[in-house]
Amino acid sequence: MNRAKGKKIGKQLFSYAFLLIGGLIWIYPFLWMISASFKTQPEFFANRLGLIPENLTLDNIVRIWNKANFSQYFLNTVIVTLFSVLIVLIMTMMAGYAMGRYKFFGKKFIMAVFLGSIAIPLVSTIIPTFEVVKGMGLLGTKTGLILSQAGGAHVIFLLLFTSFFESIPNELEEAAKMDGSNYFQTFIHIMMPLCKPIATTVVIMETIWAWNAFMLPLVLTLNNPASRTLAVGLYAFKGENTVDWTGIAAGGTISVIPIIILFICMQKYFVEGIAGAVKS
Repeated sequence: MNRAKGKKIGKQLFSYAFLLIGGLIWIYPFLWMISASFKTQPEFFANRLGLIPENLTLDNIVRIWNKANFSQYFLNTVIVTLFSVLIVLIMTMMAGYAMGRYKFFGKKFIMAVFLGSIAIPLVSTIIPTFEVVKGMGLLGTKTGLILSQAGGAHVIFLLLFTSFFESIPNELEEAAKMDGSNYFQTFIHIMMPLCKPIATTVVIMETIWAWNAFMLPLVLTLNNPASRTLAVGLYAFKGENTVDWTGIAAGGTISVIPIIILFICMQKYFVEGIAGAVKS
């Protein structure tokens, strides 16, 4: 019995040690980026792998925030992300409600089309998106960025909402109808509060995607650098002959920290949303 218990403890210690080492390896690049953002250029090249700066400095962050227009890029990213997330959330929630609660002609075909769109590479949609935004006269504007980011099928989010709404008992809707609620009242007052975990999951996932988007903002803001987002602004630090490594590290830190804070604050609802979708 003691030998078996000792083997079990040994396996647990080995698992913990393996996970700890793997976690440190995984998090090292992120810690290195934060450390490099507080180093001077000479120290960066002299001590590339070190995590503790010898001479802590805020010059890199101040420089890119004020001189490299990162304050404007940050504001642009917040605006584009906020409104695109709002549009995607409302669109996928309402579509998921219709797909999950009602039967209508062509429902299976529509779902098959949505599922088939997953196989379409995002790169192949850039030119059509560019032409549509250009035709609307929104090229180089934040409105064009918002609509392009919010566009698309967002199949994963649609499936999450559809699966959740399918699992809700019909008695809730029947009781609401008996109380005089119409379609929209039932959706707003009963269904929306119930799908809060799924909605939170969608908000987190779409925020990460919109915040870190690069290709679409790059193409759509070529004629107007003032509308750039953080990801595109970071790319500008790479010149033809020189690269501002400490500036890139500082910009990357500014870009990543808000996403990490968001995930830490909302991870409980994120796990609940994924678990609820899987169970349903």
